Amino acid sequence: MGAVPVSDDGDRAFVLGLDGVPWPLIRPWIEAGDLPAFAELVGDGAAGPLRSTTPANTPVAWPSIATGTWPDRHGLYEFMKLESDYSQRPYDREDLRRPPLWELLSPAVVANVPMTYPAGGVGEDGAMVAGMMTHSTDAAGFTQPPELAAEIRDRIPAYRVGLKWHEYGEDRRDEFLADFASLFEARRELLRSLMEREDWRLFFFTFTAPDRLQHLIWDEEVILKHYRELDAVLAEVMRYCDRLGATLYVVSDHGFGPISRVVNVNRALADAGLLTPKRSTGARGVLSRVGVSKSVVLNALARIGIDDETLVERLPASVVDSVARAVPGDHALYDVDSERTRAFLHGLGSVYVNDTARFDEGAVDPDERDRVKAAVMTALRRLTDPETGERVLSVHDGDEVNPEDEFAPDVVVEGVEGYHVKPGLADEAVTDADGIAGYHRPEGVLFARGPSIAADVAVEGATVVDVAPTLLHGLGEPVPAAAQGRVLTELFEPGSPPATREVFERDHGSSDAATNGRGSDEAVEERLRGLGYL
Repeated sequence: MGAVPVSDDGDRAFVLGLDGVPWPLIRPWIEAGDLPAFAELVGDGAAGPLRSTTPANTPVAWPSIATGTWPDRHGLYEFMKLESDYSQRPYDREDLRRPPLWELLSPAVVANVPMTYPAGGVGEDGAMVAGMMTHSTDAAGFTQPPELAAEIRDRIPAYRVGLKWHEYGEDRRDEFLADFASLFEARRELLRSLMEREDWRLFFFTFTAPDRLQHLIWDEEVILKHYRELDAVLAEVMRYCDRLGATLYVVSDHGFGPISRVVNVNRALADAGLLTPKRSTGARGVLSRVGVSKSVVLNALARIGIDDETLVERLPASVVDSVARAVPGDHALYDVDSERTRAFLHGLGSVYVNDTARFDEGAVDPDERDRVKAAVMTALRRLTDPETGERVLSVHDGDEVNPEDEFAPDVVVEGVEGYHVKPGLADEAVTDADGIAGYHRPEGVLFARGPSIAADVAVEGATVVDVAPTLLHGLGEPVPAAAQGRVLTELFEPGSPPATREVFERDHGSSDAATNGRGSDEAVEERLRGLGYL
């Protein structure tokens, strides 16, 4: 798509993404005066909760925000795509089936949005800095244009793509907070450097820092301190948008809340007779008898400074795969006997019936798929916490959640409040949370402010798929015919152009990235596969 010239009529939009910011947490702080820029945003514009995807997870929700479609249309269900041979590779921008906002509004400036690696699709005069799932700032595909990467390394030498919060324990909290502060400041400097550009139609910048912090530390005093830093960023962005006459949308992909327990779904499926772990025979049996497991090996390597990423970057994928299959452990793919398993959880919430039509070693005839799915849903709905007797999962029929994609997960699961879903084959189905303090909840945030946005409007019933249609309509652009969200007309000032013109649609077809085929850097695939630890 050719570049759309930027006019002087204020027809441009800025999306500030705040990964994991929950409406129930931030609203009282705004009302108490702790966050003055957010309070100004509320008074001058529209604000309210934003319902996430099912499940409420980063790799699913950000593409929904960008495309206005649910995963059965945009095509991303997890961080990792499951193949028919049970191997997995990272989803990336080139898996996206529907065009995101930056392909429809060019030139665009896009930075740190998850699932945008390899960078591209922002127009000839646009710029993109790829976000989560980019393995390093040296990776081909980190930026578009490519020379932007060198500019970032020179100007912001501390810039890094992300922070592996799960590697920090309670005894390293101060170290984590120091690294977190460095990550945030570098991200803020990137924002400032990109805001030096003014020839854009769409500016889409995401801070993933709130999510990283809240996973490891659920301490409202610490979180509020960070939200005040976000408030300062927001104040800068608001002044920038005011100067350029741009409409500002502030969105989060999902909410957040504290957790205390973990639900090991594959163990629950095994307990229900629906999943069969591999037997410890042959080489696996020998290793098991002498106490060698994946966790033992990884812990031993970590003590001498070698982590799982180093292994998969330095060793051929075939070697890592063969070792992972041979060494016993509790991995959701490598330690499952696929030929004797009827269903399994993949990733953060996707349960598949192991049918022969989709999987090379499937154990279920396609005619039996619905019966097995029903058994899975019954078993998971009955799963309770032995300490409380309360149910621990929200269980959804995949055909109802994602009706348009026959390859979508058969069942979708989420932990109820206070619980987090994991795919491992632990000894027990429900265990105490270890090394994680908070996890996703469905209710994120939506704020809007700009020339045509009404003041002091309470948003109700908005979902992540409503963002793109609303933004496009606000700019006088057609809404993609494939969009599944609605235009939030209540956001607009009565009598303004967006409030008075009709919503019109256009068939934009598939994403440019999807039609151009895959071209991912193999390094990111090697980095995340093998032992399967992200």
